[in-house]
Amino acid sequence: MGLYYGSYIIFGVFMLISWAVGHQLKTRFEKYSKTPLKSGLSGKEVAERMLREQGVFDVKVVSVQGQLTDHYNPATKTVNLSEPVYSSRSVAAAAVAAHECGHAIQHASAYKFLEMRSALVPIVSVSSKYMQWVLLLGILMISTFPALLFIGIILFALTTLFAFITLPVEYDASRRALLWLNSSGLTYGQEHKEAKDALKWAARTYVVGALASLATLMYYISIFMNRR
Repeated sequence: MGLYYGSYIIFGVFMLISWAVGHQLKTRFEKYSKTPLKSGLSGKEVAERMLREQGVFDVKVVSVQGQLTDHYNPATKTVNLSEPVYSSRSVAAAAVAAHECGHAIQHASAYKFLEMRSALVPIVSVSSKYMQWVLLLGILMISTFPALLFIGIILFALTTLFAFITLPVEYDASRRALLWLNSSGLTYGQEHKEAKDALKWAARTYVVGALASLATLMYYISIFMNRR
């Protein structure tokens, strides 16, 4: 059981950090969701305007259920906005809508990190299904079949790589969003500061996830290296 103590510490530390960042994100979005956008545009209207002004005409803006479920789907070319964002006329809704449109613009301009992440999606989807079992069995059988743990580490490394490739994708989408919101005059002054703050905390959730994945990967590698 001693082999598991290190993983418990890693998971515990990053669970606390993740909770703290997630709490800040939720708090800020709740606050900025109550700040009305002076232009009066809804999240849907902000998204449609940004796509149009950026020369992207083959992407649809649709509503999806849930909260913080906003995403861009390159397969269907749809900007999917959660119900609160789709109809809300707040600073938070404008920031989220513009961010997701940032991904659509990345897709249209063949942004290299988005293409790399998209290429990894099917591979990571498969590896995610099996890696925990492979890692568990690899640890249990480390004395007799160390290659199994090595295979598990490779599978986990793919998910870690995916997490780190996601970082420039997310930060670039926020950069594009904020530049457009400012240049279009939709957010300025305090509105723009709030939009920037909301996207900053959203991006930090990806940073925490990537660092947690890297720390866990290093832990498994240390077990493999010290197996004797």
